[in-house]
Amino acid sequence: MNKFAFEPLAIPSVVLIRPKKFGDARGYFMETWSREAFAAAGIDATFVQDNQSLSAARGVVRGLHFQTPPAAQAKLVRVLKGSIFDVAVDIRVGSPSYGKWCAATLTAEGAEQIFVPRGFAHGFCTLEPGTEVTYKVDGPYAPETEGGLAWNDPDLAIDWPIAPAEAQLSGKDAGLPGFSGFTSPFRYEARP
Repeated sequence: MNKFAFEPLAIPSVVLIRPKKFGDARGYFMETWSREAFAAAGIDATFVQDNQSLSAARGVVRGLHFQTPPAAQAKLVRVLKGSIFDVAVDIRVGSPSYGKWCAATLTAEGAEQIFVPRGFAHGFCTLEPGTEVTYKVDGPYAPETEGGLAWNDPDLAIDWPIAPAEAQLSGKDAGLPGFSGFTSPFRYEARP
């Protein structure tokens, strides 16, 4: 029985995953990750850490973040409560989609997940108050390798579902640089 549906997004390396819920009068059960099922779908990450965030308000923007090699991270993101607009920006030099973005709405009710591979800047915007997000990463947090791009950079032209005046950012995220002049440490490797 297939417990997951895997759907490549506009940038095929980024994958939307829909776990199958098994429900009855008591509620539901679902698997949220299976090494075997994900590997069969081409996602062969070995996750080493789980992270969780709570955003109190609608319009909280976190990102666009990445860690540089050798501490780069792939992420598997899902929502425990509320909903988010989740974005991945391809920053792999030589990629046919370099500088392009793709996105998906993730909800607690729908249980959707998004896999963001290494070589992407990642961020999200909360769509309702009290949103809780959890994500697995395949590399430990390494603050000395942190990088990021401005969430509202006009060169990226991300179609966020909030007006700029609604965005709530950390001081650190508000000061992230734009894409113009960005020198990416990531290189695209075509898969056979």
